[in-house]
Amino acid sequence: MTLTTANQIANYFIHVANETGSYLSNLNLQKLVYYAQAWHLALYDAPLFEEDFEAWVHGPVIPSLYGEYRLFGWRPILKEVSTPNFPETLQIFLQEVTEVYFSCDAFDLERMTHHEEPWLKARGELQMDAPSQAIISKSSMRNYYKDRVQEQD
Repeated sequence: MTLTTANQIANYFIHVANETGSYLSNLNLQKLVYYAQAWHLALYDAPLFEEDFEAWVHGPVIPSLYGEYRLFGWRPILKEVSTPNFPETLQIFLQEVTEVYFSCDAFDLERMTHHEEPWLKARGELQMDAPSQAIISKSSMRNYYKDRVQEQD
């Protein structure tokens, strides 16, 4: 059973950007939502949301989420969102993801995902600039990030 939706997680990060006056592009947003899903899978063995990421040229993307914010292009997402009302454990988890990834710029986040197995595995032998709709499996995300957790222990 999932806790939320990709849009609700995106709204959380948009809320943080609004509160802190931070720049948040569609590219940033996709990667933040990706890392939230990846670490939730690794730490809790359960997805935050059902939507799947695809292995696009610029990293993991949820197409419907991309479409919602496409009109902003590379500019910051300017949208008023209400304060997300998540259970306390999820709030704490998202705050931890924010502490680690929110200060990274979009290109750092893209570069990070390009060096990580889930995106690479989904793209297979494709050229770096080749379009792809290949799904990044939740199991590959869970396994890769779970291994990273164990490396830190």
